[in-house]
Amino acid sequence: MNSDINILAIESSCDETAASVIINGVVKSNIVATQKVHEQYGGVVPELASRAHMQNIVPITDLALKESGLRKQDLSAVAFTRSPGLIGALLVGAGFAKGLAQALDIPLIAVQHIKAHVMAHFIEAPRPEFPFLCLTVSGGHTQLVICHDHLRHEIIGSTKDDAAGEAFDKIAKMIGLPYPGGPHLDKLAQSGNPLAFEYPVGNLGGYDYSFSGLKTAVLYHLQKAVRLQPDFITAQLDDICASVQHTIVTTLLLKMKKAIKAYDIRHIGIAGGVSANSGLRAGISKLAEEMNVKVYIPRFEYCTDNAAMIAMTAHYMYQNREFSDLSVIPSARTNV
Repeated sequence: MNSDINILAIESSCDETAASVIINGVVKSNIVATQKVHEQYGGVVPELASRAHMQNIVPITDLALKESGLRKQDLSAVAFTRSPGLIGALLVGAGFAKGLAQALDIPLIAVQHIKAHVMAHFIEAPRPEFPFLCLTVSGGHTQLVICHDHLRHEIIGSTKDDAAGEAFDKIAKMIGLPYPGGPHLDKLAQSGNPLAFEYPVGNLGGYDYSFSGLKTAVLYHLQKAVRLQPDFITAQLDDICASVQHTIVTTLLLKMKKAIKAYDIRHIGIAGGVSANSGLRAGISKLAEEMNVKVYIPRFEYCTDNAAMIAMTAHYMYQNREFSDLSVIPSARTNV
């Protein structure tokens, strides 16, 4: 009897169709199909995302299995992203995973997407020690989480309005950058002066975040500046990007520094799509040096949406016998 834990994981929460195979906690394949169709609309179109998932999911899964060296019959379980995300996109992944698990008569594992972003730190060495403080930053979510073990995550702070990634993307759109705007803003920021313009740092009580005030402040600043100088945005583009990025990173790390002191944390990290941002990576590395703590930053391919992080979470859930039955349904909400 095969005692290996072989799991196929499916990720379909937004506009990436992804599949990964993990064997005994070691990721053997991680395949991602990015949907280009949304670029012309300046944002993800849910209906188009769902259609693309339906087209991609079978070939992506076949490729992940082939690269891992496993057959479907070798699988111990099938995992999928249950929440949060676009409901139509989630339904495609959930339906496929359920059908495959039922056909193979193996367990089904429902994974929470944001929790999986944190678990990306455990895909490769060096791996954090517990307790581990992780700042999870993506287009839709900003959370400060203390990980007590692989599956016990305590959220101590979150955004009360817009996520940091949303702020990056919407401000990028204001200044005419193409979709997705965050990476373009990051690139331009590297040539600008981060102190050229002073924008407000959102500073709610506790460990919570707010970025709606920043978006409004940037909008009003640009409107006023353009009235006085019509080519202001073009002429000052690098400095605007650098100042916005500096403000968002400062806001994120202020709360992290506060939590490190309060909880006496020695291991910290960042996760989620925005953790690919060069300013945030540099900022958290500087903070770690200042606070004398160890910092962990996943490889770029494990920062953006991917199935390897779903697979890694599922591996520990399998060991803990955290299985779902076929009645499980996906949810767009974070708290499911």
